[in-house]
Amino acid sequence: MLRKAVLKYILDLEVVIAELEQIIEICDGDYTKFSSNFMAVRAVERNLMIIGEAISKILKTEPEIKIANSKLMIGLRNMIVHAYDTIDPTTLWRILIKDLPVLKLEIAEIKG
Repeated sequence: MLRKAVLKYILDLEVVIAELEQIIEICDGDYTKFSSNFMAVRAVERNLMIIGEAISKILKTEPEIKIANSKLMIGLRNMIVHAYDTIDPTTLWRILIKDLPVLKLEIAEIKG
């Protein structure tokens, strides 16, 4: 059984994933619409920061939990915080389209 703290972080991840899916929908799944929408790009950055932080806290609380690309997601969080001016919208979009669905499935499996 998962600890209460881990369940809280999983809920945070579920909420953020739903928000990111809404951004994809608002942009009609179109990179050009996304990259030209300053607020969408900033919202994605913020939500990816939350994902990185939540995953970090999950793994500190329950190190046996396996999340693919967890180190990369935590690293991305650090890049957004400390090197925000180097983040390319293309990278963010790729994460939304390719990595987000994988994370969503993993979180569902962890939650059980």
